[in-house]
Amino acid sequence: MAPRLKLFLPLILFVVLALFLFRGLSLDPRAMPSALIDKPFPSFTLPALQREQTLDRSLLLGKVSLVNIWATWCISCRVEHPYLNQLTEAGVHIVGVNYKDDSDAAKRWLADLGDPYSINVVDAEGSLGIDLGVYGAPETYFVDAEGVIRYRHVGVIDERVWNSKLAAIYREIGGELPQQLAEASP
Repeated sequence: MAPRLKLFLPLILFVVLALFLFRGLSLDPRAMPSALIDKPFPSFTLPALQREQTLDRSLLLGKVSLVNIWATWCISCRVEHPYLNQLTEAGVHIVGVNYKDDSDAAKRWLADLGDPYSINVVDAEGSLGIDLGVYGAPETYFVDAEGVIRYRHVGVIDERVWNSKLAAIYREIGGELPQQLAEASP
């Protein structure tokens, strides 16, 4: 009986391998969990982009914030930028983290395309990005008023993504949706 089993061993291994591959293909590649969910935003001391000022995590205390990781070299960041401007105009508090970028190019970008950020942290070396576990840009962290990360979104935020998923998360962590955003969200 053992010699016959050896004949079927390659077939059994193939079936097991096929199941693992099928399972892997069915996963959502954008669903990248963060180990920082429900933990305080990492401590940092970094310069501001447009001011002579040193910033730290205290800028995230007291109000619900979106922390948006962006860069001028990021094509997807350019795609989401107009909608971030709309969110800011509607009253959503957004903090920018200019990630591994040239500060002069970032200042020109904001002057040309509008500035949706209440303030921008310069992360030229990527140290804050490493602490956050950033895979690339854009990424957006939803931070509650106590400075605790409640959700991480990888990819572009646009009207569809905001209305179908992110507005509810924003409300859930205590963010108040302005009237025009509340009407558009389920």
